[in-house]
Amino acid sequence: MLDIRFVRENPDLVKENIKKKYQDFKLPLVDEVIALDEKNRAAITEASDLRAQKNKLSKANGPLFGKLKKAAEEEKAAIQAEIDANMAAVKANDERLEELEKLEEEYAAEIYKRMLLIPNIIDPSVPLGPDDSCNVEVERFGDPVVPDYQIPYHTEIMERFNGIDMDAAGRTSGNGFYYLMGDIARLHSAVLAYARDFMINKGFIYCIPPFMIHGNVVEGVMSQNDMDAMMYKIEGEDLYLIGTSEHSMIGKFIDQILTEDQLPQTLTSYSPCFRKEKGAHGIEERGVYRIHQFEKQEMIVVCKPEDSTAWYEKMWRLSVELFRSMEIPVRQLECCSGDLADLKVKSCDIEAWSPRQQKYFEVCSCSNLSDAQARRLKIRVKGEDGKTYLPHTLNNTVVAPPRMLIAFLENHLQADGSVTIPEVLWPYMGGTKVLIPKK
Repeated sequence: MLDIRFVRENPDLVKENIKKKYQDFKLPLVDEVIALDEKNRAAITEASDLRAQKNKLSKANGPLFGKLKKAAEEEKAAIQAEIDANMAAVKANDERLEELEKLEEEYAAEIYKRMLLIPNIIDPSVPLGPDDSCNVEVERFGDPVVPDYQIPYHTEIMERFNGIDMDAAGRTSGNGFYYLMGDIARLHSAVLAYARDFMINKGFIYCIPPFMIHGNVVEGVMSQNDMDAMMYKIEGEDLYLIGTSEHSMIGKFIDQILTEDQLPQTLTSYSPCFRKEKGAHGIEERGVYRIHQFEKQEMIVVCKPEDSTAWYEKMWRLSVELFRSMEIPVRQLECCSGDLADLKVKSCDIEAWSPRQQKYFEVCSCSNLSDAQARRLKIRVKGEDGKTYLPHTLNNTVVAPPRMLIAFLENHLQADGSVTIPEVLWPYMGGTKVLIPKK
């Protein structure tokens, strides 16, 4: 969310940014916000003047009461009239102040509602385009290989190891759920454990957060559209199941004032994630690429504004390093303006190579949200000069199996149907170096 003063002072820039995000339908919001802000500030000014007048009138009556006691009989009527007039003015002021305070609340609510919909100012380096078809490949890491033998669909690979049961999950839960079994389930847990230790060794603090959060935290960390499309609400409770641990990890700092020596906050968190997955892509009938429930290791950074660009670069490179350590080719894809969620100023995807599809697909997403989440959640930092400012927040996927398992199985599948385990995972697989299919 932008600063109202920024919108007031830079309306054309805000409108141009909306156009860059191909959201022209939001252009009227800028003028509406400015008009409401003008009315709100006028109401605040009038209320402030009335309070000053009230204090002045109240102070004036003090001496008048003393004067009334000492005055001659013929002077009392005039003094009383002056007192009555002051009291009437005070009463009128109180009535008008009550009206103005209600107006201030109404204006503030209407402004806030619109400000939530106005997108953050994107970084100048972001490529322009209406949707993800305009995302730009920046760099590749590792050589994408297409073997001379067929790579089956990922669930077929898993089924050879008796590693997945989607039929049973369909009976218990419906589409978008799964049972992972045996070696595949163990591989899933091994990747998460390795990712956890990888991030701890990079200096991040490991955390297991709440898996449900209040509505005000949801509103603070994501846009309304994303919230409606993603979040499951607990019926009868002010609680939502998290779609990613970023939500509760950034929410950890709501209404807090940090000191500069507490920055940067570098956290890596494990959680299950729950998503409606509404939209054009829908839920796949088969496969575990897009599902309602999965597990994830995430990285979160809260830092000084001047440090966020460097952290953004470092964070996506950590994802690359992790995937390359597991011998999976990846590329970095810069997200275009139309593919950025409203709170993001810059974002990129790390995509893994799929030998079966002979293309890359998303496995990580790294985002810099500047001070948007901090402003919504009232997260502040107290500087050395005693003044407070808003920190920047960033997040990135470390690894999100079972989607990551697709890339892993396809890239490590051998001609005989076995799956090799890279050396970094041997300790997490009990020393197992090769998975042998059961059928």
